[in-house]
Amino acid sequence: MCTYTTIKTEVNGSAKGPEGKWFHVSDVTTYFDHPVHAMAEHTLNVDLADPSRGPGQRIALELTAESARRLVDSIQQALAAVPEELKV
Repeated sequence: MCTYTTIKTEVNGSAKGPEGKWFHVSDVTTYFDHPVHAMAEHTLNVDLADPSRGPGQRIALELTAESARRLVDSIQQALAAVPEELKV
């Protein structure tokens, strides 16, 4: 069963897209639903995008729940290892 819960937030960063081209990322949309490509019944789907440049400017992730938890944990560990003065 799908919850249709969708979380949107603003971000500031860059992503590498098709053909190795970098682009600005300003928005992230996260939701748990049926994937388009991943071989799983449901995945955590994360879209990183710059909507001002059209629908093609996005990176899409489809992660199993366990993989998503590992990603969150690895992000937390990486941030915890960095001195606070560098996190501005």
